[in-house]
Amino acid sequence: MRSPTTARDEALVRSLYQSHGRALLAYVTRMSGGDWATAEDVVQETLLRAWRHPEGIRDREAPVRAWLFTIARNIFIDRMRAKSKRPQEVSASYDQEPSECDRTDRVLNSIVVSDALNRLSPEHREVLFETYLRGRTIVNAASVLGIREGTAKSRSYYAISTLRELLSGQENLVQE
Repeated sequence: MRSPTTARDEALVRSLYQSHGRALLAYVTRMSGGDWATAEDVVQETLLRAWRHPEGIRDREAPVRAWLFTIARNIFIDRMRAKSKRPQEVSASYDQEPSECDRTDRVLNSIVVSDALNRLSPEHREVLFETYLRGRTIVNAASVLGIREGTAKSRSYYAISTLRELLSGQENLVQE
């Protein structure tokens, strides 16, 4: 069972979030240049600190919102400083040759997808070929195939649904 102090502190933090959470999130989102995930993390850490130190809220004469914004700002600055100390993350360049594992994964994925496509009816396969591989709209694909637009939409929908079903059993192979 929780102690009355803990329950009271949790209620305090809950009310802080309800009263100031949106404003804090907007403030930190602007500071982070629109990085919503970072802003959520900073707001969560701010409220966690308020929960750990409820006396800091109760014993204040200054407005609570100002205190929360100061805490959020300090947490954000600390994160940016820590991030600048770490080595910069390097993403794979498109100029580099893909590794043997990458090529193997691509080959396996193409085999799985080809097998699934071959299990579709020729009509469904034709619509997918025209829309996805040739980049045509449904209207253009229908015209090229000599079918109605509604028929092309329906075939496309059912082809995609069937592919999902066929590939759902192959998830391990496709995602790895």
